[in-house]
Amino acid sequence: MLADLELGAAELSVLLTNDAEIHELNRLHRDKDKPTDVLSFPLDEHESDAGAHGRVLGDVVISLDTAARQARGRKRELLPEVRFLLAHGILHLIGYDHGNPTEKRAMDAMARRLVRAAGEISEVAAKKPKRRTGKPNAPSRPTSRKARKGAVPPRARLSK
Repeated sequence: MLADLELGAAELSVLLTNDAEIHELNRLHRDKDKPTDVLSFPLDEHESDAGAHGRVLGDVVISLDTAARQARGRKRELLPEVRFLLAHGILHLIGYDHGNPTEKRAMDAMARRLVRAAGEISEVAAKKPKRRTGKPNAPSRPTSRKARKGAVPPRARLSK
């Protein structure tokens, strides 16, 4: 999705949570005393880390409880619903809004475009042959201590 927006070097945090936690976040940050499907917390442009990893966009929080209800109501699987909510959240991070019908149509069309782009990439990745490492599900990383010394540690994930 980020590559499709020409933000391939950008970063964001994604938290998949439940209705109770998103309800609390919605109450604290938006004064809305109810759960919601997705929240976005963009970083202030001045606080953005534009260093070696590119721009840091902010945080997207998705309630899997609400996403599951919406998916059932739309007669689709959970993953496509979550993918759409992620696209919607990313668009909020970069300044899109849906305050009127025209903005909503434009934002929904862009979200569908991002979902299609992510689906195409997923299909290509699924078709690539998997590399054998000798161990089932072994991570692809250098095995010797010396080789690992220069490896970059994985980024910490946002968690509660």
